[in-house]
Amino acid sequence: MPKIARDLPLAEITLRRYEKPALKDRELVRKLCLSIGLLQPGDSRDVIVDILYILLKEKKDYNCEEVREKVIELRKSKSMELLGIAYPNIRRQLRRLREISIVEKKSNRYRITENLSLNEIMSEKIQKFIIPAINERISDYCSAVDKEFSK
Repeated sequence: MPKIARDLPLAEITLRRYEKPALKDRELVRKLCLSIGLLQPGDSRDVIVDILYILLKEKKDYNCEEVREKVIELRKSKSMELLGIAYPNIRRQLRRLREISIVEKKSNRYRITENLSLNEIMSEKIQKFIIPAINERISDYCSAVDKEFSK
């Protein structure tokens, strides 16, 4: 049997539509994370929400360990379990935020990309570059499938 290469996407984004925003604080950031696929519905492992919340609220540059410390403080202040706070997991979640251009890394410090608003990031980075590239490749696959099965 031939060896199958791993199917690793070049880019990936999940978009979900929810009701209009009526939440505040951390729950509003959580719904954003659900909307853009950073969090799955029903997922209790939501440390990515805390990371994004901290970077948005405090508008500072942090190294990974500082992000971790801030997440621990936040979770304790909200009487939440300290789940997902291991250093490798914090790094992985920061990488996920970087992959969709919400967070950038400069000299081992993380911040919201170019200190832009989320609307600017969504418009300039995600809607103009990531989504069109994904749509174009899906179209390529549709054409290839149509060609293959129209024989």
